[in-house]
Amino acid sequence: MPDNLKSAVSKADRYAPEVNTTYAELARHYGTTVLPTRPRKPKDKAKVEVAVQVVERWILARLRHHTFFCLSDLNTAIRQLLQEMNARPLQRQKVSRWDLFETLDRPALHPLPSTPYEYAQWKKAKVSIDYHIEFNRRLYSVPHALVGEVVELRIRLP
Repeated sequence: MPDNLKSAVSKADRYAPEVNTTYAELARHYGTTVLPTRPRKPKDKAKVEVAVQVVERWILARLRHHTFFCLSDLNTAIRQLLQEMNARPLQRQKVSRWDLFETLDRPALHPLPSTPYEYAQWKKAKVSIDYHIEFNRRLYSVPHALVGEVVELRIRLP
C-alpha cells in the first residue's frame, strides 16, 4: 500500500488509481497487488505509520549517539535491536511480533518465483499508416488493425 508517489502511481484517483506500468508488472511477477492509498487520506495507513514510529523509538533512538564507520556495522546493530523488538511481547496481545508473524503471516506467504524479475522500460508509440512503429531509429512492423493507434512498447534492457 504505497502513498501516491509519482514513481508508483501514474494517476492518483480515489476509486481507480493508475499504477506505474513497471511497478504493476513487478507486482504481478511476485504475485501481489499494489493498492495505493486514497489521495489526502492519511488514515489509510495508520497502522503502518504507528509501526514506523515504534521502529524509530525502539531502534533509531537507541542508535542516535553511536558512530558507525561502515554500513555493515550499522546493519548489525539494527538487526540485533530489531530481533529484540520482534521477540518482545506486545502489550495488548501478550505475544511477540515474531509469534504473530509465524502464526498469521508465514502460512499465507507463497514462495518466490523461480525466475527473477526482468526490468523493462515502457514507451508509447503511434502506429503509422505503413503498419510500423519506430523505436531507436529502427522500424518494427505491427498488425495492420493497429494503424493510427497508440501502443505501448515493452523494452528490455541488456
